[in-house]
Amino acid sequence: MDDMLIKVDEAIGELTDFLTKRQREDGSWHFCFENGIAIDAYMIILLRILDVPNEKIIRELHDRILNEQQEDGCWRLYPDEKEGNLSASVEAYYALLYSGYSHSEDEPIQRAKRYIRSKGGLGQVNGILTKAMLAATGQRKWPLSISAIPLEILLFPSYFPINYFDFSGYSRVHLTPMLIMADRRFSIRPADAPDLSDLKVSREDAEEPLPQQYRDMQKDIQSGLSRLIGTPRFIHEAATNKAEQYMLERIEPDGTLYSYASSTILMIFALLALKYEPKHPVIVRAVEGLTAMQCRLGGKTTIQNSPSTVWDTALISYALQEAGLSAGDASVRHAASYLKSKQQHQTADWSVHNPNAVPGGWGFSESNTINPDVDDTTAALRAIHALSHGDPAYRDSWNRGLNWVISMQNRDGGWPAFEKNTDNELLAWLAIDGAKSAAIDPSEADLTGRTLEYLGRFAGLDVKHDWVKRGTEWLVRHQEKEGSWYGRWGVCYIYGTWAALTGLRAAGLPADHETVQKGSRWLWSIQNPDGGWGESCQSDRLMRYVPLGASTPSQTAWALDALIAVHPERSPDMDRGILRLIASLHEDDWKSAYPTGAGLPGSFYSHYHSYRYIWPLLALSHYKKSYKD
Repeated sequence: MDDMLIKVDEAIGELTDFLTKRQREDGSWHFCFENGIAIDAYMIILLRILDVPNEKIIRELHDRILNEQQEDGCWRLYPDEKEGNLSASVEAYYALLYSGYSHSEDEPIQRAKRYIRSKGGLGQVNGILTKAMLAATGQRKWPLSISAIPLEILLFPSYFPINYFDFSGYSRVHLTPMLIMADRRFSIRPADAPDLSDLKVSREDAEEPLPQQYRDMQKDIQSGLSRLIGTPRFIHEAATNKAEQYMLERIEPDGTLYSYASSTILMIFALLALKYEPKHPVIVRAVEGLTAMQCRLGGKTTIQNSPSTVWDTALISYALQEAGLSAGDASVRHAASYLKSKQQHQTADWSVHNPNAVPGGWGFSESNTINPDVDDTTAALRAIHALSHGDPAYRDSWNRGLNWVISMQNRDGGWPAFEKNTDNELLAWLAIDGAKSAAIDPSEADLTGRTLEYLGRFAGLDVKHDWVKRGTEWLVRHQEKEGSWYGRWGVCYIYGTWAALTGLRAAGLPADHETVQKGSRWLWSIQNPDGGWGESCQSDRLMRYVPLGASTPSQTAWALDALIAVHPERSPDMDRGILRLIASLHEDDWKSAYPTGAGLPGSFYSHYHSYRYIWPLLALSHYKKSYKD
């Protein structure tokens, strides 16, 4: 064994030992899913408005937010967001004052105020959740992009040009409470609430212009309204009841709406708009669910938008098996038992567009019981694959999951995240920041590539099978001109290219295929001088690759894993990458904490605390397997 393989072997051993020791008694792994300061800010505001006596968590969230402030007074979504983020800064400023632990004369608050006003003030905020929170708490009027959508849209049948299930599930659970509040022009503002009027640079809130496509959509909505039968009052009451029931029917056992903190907070305000008392059991339970989402790490507290326990457990178990742990290992078996218990067996919203499929998917969080997704499902299936050969219970679980994944393929050949064929481009023109990513759930390169990798490597399917052939053709068609692919759920072009290349190779596309070679050349072209790879979150907003100027562990691992899948022989450039990856395991700096998970472009990015271990372990294990001889 040469020196490089010895170093790789030692790193694999260190990671394996670290992860197996972190496993919990129930077989799961719990790592923090950090999402910036927005949810922390909303939580402070919500607890104060509801008069929930939880000073400990309010103070901890306040301190975490204050600690994230930059020298110029702003808050950022990611370290290289040079000019800061106006929406995040407004959220932070508002929450710090609402907490009662910061005051308007404090120097950090004054710095934040100067920054916000320098960027145009409240009227220039473009984040839709920020606008909704400001409107719900009496600091601005409801934005026209929300208030112009009538509640009656929930009553539109499926054959109308637009109906509610054309929206993605993620969009619906956030849009429903916002529509309820906007319909009632709801706001709640206690007497001692902060006054943000001094953040307004102009006298009126700047209202966003509505694009022509949005006005075209409004015509379809008005056409739909004219076809509803009944008096306007009766129809409106029916729509209000429908919206209320829509939320209540999607509350998870932990009290949260669809397992998301963001939608749960909006739901609570919507219930207040519907005249629920603050101490109503549904609201009390929702607050308990939100509080349980907190993560304490390194002396700070944050509220996760949806804990990543199922996702992390599936990925870690799979990575450990790739590193050499057998199906009989106690760690693997405990993880498999945990994952099997989280498989979903009931039909839910995903079945609206996929009515004939048998349930069998997995969700992202422990609390997620009705919202499975393709990526989590293939991750769980990789983790239980070895046990499915000899254990009938796991074989049944495997078959249900496999069939569900195949059934979720879109008509265009790619795979979505949560619901198939929710790709009505008209909805992407909603006058809502990030609507294209939130309103619909189309085929994506990362999801399609990961699904093909699973079908090829673990289900034994290749391009001779129609599902795989169509998925492969989709990826080939959607390659960018320079050779990359855009990834929806990771940052961003490195993530998408990794998923696409590993998927295409697993599906049977040869290494010398021009599409594969083009993707490989692109990855080599963006390798950093230190041997690693790094991409800025700005790529997600600008829709083009933007170099970070530094190397992150997860992005370096993704690039290497893709190149290992393509190249039968290692090279000096690959070994430089491996050495950079190994070195990163012993570093603890901003690059290790850089958010490489994507949510909404320009609004929501995630730092998975597990990623600095999972993806390096996987890449190193694949390097060892591919080049050990």
